[in-house]
Amino acid sequence: MLFQLIVGSAVSAINIVLHSLFTVAVIGLLRNVTLSATGRSGLQLSGVMVATALILMLAHTLEIVVWSLAYFVCSAAPAGSDLLYFAFVNYTTLGYGDVVPVKKWQLIGPMAAMNGILMFGWSTAVLFEVLQKTIERQARSS
Repeated sequence: MLFQLIVGSAVSAINIVLHSLFTVAVIGLLRNVTLSATGRSGLQLSGVMVATALILMLAHTLEIVVWSLAYFVCSAAPAGSDLLYFAFVNYTTLGYGDVVPVKKWQLIGPMAAMNGILMFGWSTAVLFEVLQKTIERQARSS
Protein backbone atom coordinates (compact mmCIF):
# COMPACT_ATOMS: atom_id res chain seq x y z
CA MET A 1 0.00 0.00 0.00
CA LEU A 2 2.84 2.41 0.78
CA PHE A 3 4.29 1.85 -2.70
CA GLN A 4 0.88 2.68 -4.24
CA LEU A 5 0.80 5.93 -2.27
CA ILE A 6 4.29 6.80 -3.46
CA VAL A 7 3.47 6.03 -7.11
CA GLY A 8 0.14 7.87 -6.91
CA SER A 9 1.77 10.86 -5.26
CA ALA A 10 4.51 10.94 -7.90
CA VAL A 11 2.01 10.86 -10.76
CA SER A 12 -0.09 13.52 -9.01
CA ALA A 13 3.00 15.71 -8.61
CA ILE A 14 3.80 15.34 -12.30
CA ASN A 15 0.24 16.40 -13.13
CA ILE A 16 0.41 19.39 -10.79
CA VAL A 17 3.61 20.59 -12.44
CA LEU A 18 2.15 19.93 -15.90
CA HIS A 19 -1.05 21.76 -15.01
CA SER A 20 0.75 24.77 -13.60
CA LEU A 21 3.16 25.08 -16.50
CA PHE A 22 0.57 24.45 -19.15
CA THR A 23 -2.23 26.60 -17.83
CA VAL A 24 -0.89 29.55 -15.90
CA ALA A 25 1.89 30.51 -18.33
CA VAL A 26 -0.01 29.88 -21.55
CA ILE A 27 -3.26 31.42 -20.33
CA GLY A 28 -1.43 34.56 -19.23
CA LEU A 29 0.16 34.82 -22.64
CA LEU A 30 -3.11 34.23 -24.48
CA ARG A 31 -4.96 36.75 -22.32
CA ASN A 32 -2.40 39.45 -23.14
CA VAL A 33 -2.29 38.63 -26.85
CA THR A 34 -6.06 38.47 -27.19
CA LEU A 35 -6.65 41.70 -25.29
CA SER A 36 -4.12 43.61 -27.35
CA ALA A 37 -6.24 42.95 -30.45
CA THR A 38 -8.66 45.64 -31.45
CA GLY A 39 -12.35 44.88 -31.47
CA ARG A 40 -15.42 44.73 -29.38
CA SER A 41 -14.87 44.02 -25.71
CA GLY A 42 -17.50 41.24 -25.70
CA LEU A 43 -15.69 39.45 -28.51
CA GLN A 44 -12.36 39.88 -26.75
CA LEU A 45 -13.81 38.44 -23.55
CA SER A 46 -15.34 35.53 -25.45
CA GLY A 47 -12.07 34.84 -27.22
CA VAL A 48 -10.11 34.83 -23.98
CA MET A 49 -12.58 32.51 -22.24
CA VAL A 50 -12.83 30.07 -25.17
CA ALA A 51 -9.05 29.92 -25.47
CA THR A 52 -8.70 29.43 -21.72
CA ALA A 53 -11.27 26.62 -21.62
CA LEU A 54 -9.66 24.87 -24.60
CA ILE A 55 -6.20 25.06 -23.05
CA LEU A 56 -7.52 23.71 -19.74
CA MET A 57 -9.25 20.83 -21.54
CA LEU A 58 -5.99 20.03 -23.34
CA ALA A 59 -4.10 20.16 -20.04
CA HIS A 60 -6.57 17.75 -18.42
CA THR A 61 -6.34 15.42 -21.41
CA LEU A 62 -2.55 15.35 -21.11
CA GLU A 63 -2.86 14.65 -17.39
CA ILE A 64 -5.17 11.72 -18.16
CA VAL A 65 -2.58 10.39 -20.61
CA VAL A 66 0.02 10.60 -17.81
CA TRP A 67 -2.26 8.49 -15.60
CA SER A 68 -2.83 5.94 -18.37
CA LEU A 69 0.94 5.65 -18.83
CA ALA A 70 1.31 5.11 -15.08
CA TYR A 71 -1.35 2.36 -15.23
CA PHE A 72 0.56 0.76 -18.10
CA VAL A 73 3.91 0.88 -16.32
CA CYS A 74 2.45 -0.52 -13.09
CA SER A 75 0.14 -3.04 -14.81
CA ALA A 76 -2.63 -1.60 -12.64
CA ALA A 77 -5.53 -2.46 -14.96
CA PRO A 78 -6.76 -5.91 -15.89
CA ALA A 79 -5.27 -7.36 -19.09
CA GLY A 80 -7.04 -6.14 -22.21
CA SER A 81 -8.42 -2.99 -20.57
CA ASP A 82 -8.50 0.30 -22.44
CA LEU A 83 -6.03 2.25 -20.30
CA LEU A 84 -7.00 5.66 -21.65
CA TYR A 85 -10.68 4.99 -20.86
CA PHE A 86 -9.73 3.59 -17.45
CA ALA A 87 -7.62 6.67 -16.67
CA PHE A 88 -10.32 9.03 -17.93
CA VAL A 89 -13.11 7.63 -15.79
CA ASN A 90 -10.89 7.41 -12.72
CA TYR A 91 -9.64 10.99 -13.17
CA THR A 92 -13.13 12.40 -13.62
CA THR A 93 -15.46 10.20 -11.56
CA LEU A 94 -13.51 7.49 -9.71
CA GLY A 95 -14.61 5.03 -12.35
CA TYR A 96 -17.87 3.47 -13.41
CA GLY A 97 -17.05 0.06 -12.01
CA ASP A 98 -16.76 -1.58 -15.42
CA VAL A 99 -12.95 -1.55 -15.19
CA VAL A 100 -11.36 -1.76 -11.76
CA PRO A 101 -7.69 -1.82 -10.79
CA VAL A 102 -6.09 -5.18 -10.12
CA LYS A 103 -6.16 -6.04 -6.41
CA LYS A 104 -2.50 -5.14 -5.95
CA TRP A 105 -3.16 -1.56 -7.22
CA GLN A 106 -6.60 -0.80 -5.71
CA LEU A 107 -5.48 2.52 -4.25
CA ILE A 108 -4.31 3.99 -7.56
CA GLY A 109 -7.84 4.68 -8.88
CA PRO A 110 -8.91 6.80 -5.90
CA MET A 111 -5.60 8.67 -6.06
CA ALA A 112 -6.27 9.52 -9.70
CA ALA A 113 -9.75 10.72 -8.74
CA MET A 114 -8.34 12.86 -5.93
CA ASN A 115 -5.85 14.37 -8.36
CA GLY A 116 -8.60 15.02 -10.94
CA ILE A 117 -10.81 16.76 -8.39
CA LEU A 118 -7.90 18.96 -7.34
CA MET A 119 -7.02 19.83 -10.94
CA PHE A 120 -10.65 20.58 -11.86
CA GLY A 121 -10.91 22.89 -8.85
CA TRP A 122 -7.71 24.60 -9.90
CA SER A 123 -9.03 24.99 -13.44
CA THR A 124 -12.20 26.58 -12.11
CA ALA A 125 -10.10 29.06 -10.15
CA VAL A 126 -8.00 29.80 -13.24
CA LEU A 127 -11.12 30.39 -15.37
CA PHE A 128 -12.53 32.73 -12.73
CA GLU A 129 -9.25 34.63 -12.40
CA VAL A 130 -8.83 35.03 -16.17
CA LEU A 131 -12.43 36.25 -16.46
CA GLN A 132 -12.00 38.70 -13.58
CA LYS A 133 -8.66 40.07 -14.83
CA THR A 134 -9.98 40.39 -18.39
CA ILE A 135 -13.02 42.37 -17.25
CA GLU A 136 -10.82 44.59 -15.04
CA ARG A 137 -8.43 45.26 -17.91
CA GLN A 138 -11.28 46.08 -20.27
CA ALA A 139 -12.72 48.51 -17.71
CA ARG A 140 -9.35 50.27 -17.36
CA SER A 141 -8.91 50.63 -21.12
CA SER A 142 -12.42 52.01 -21.68
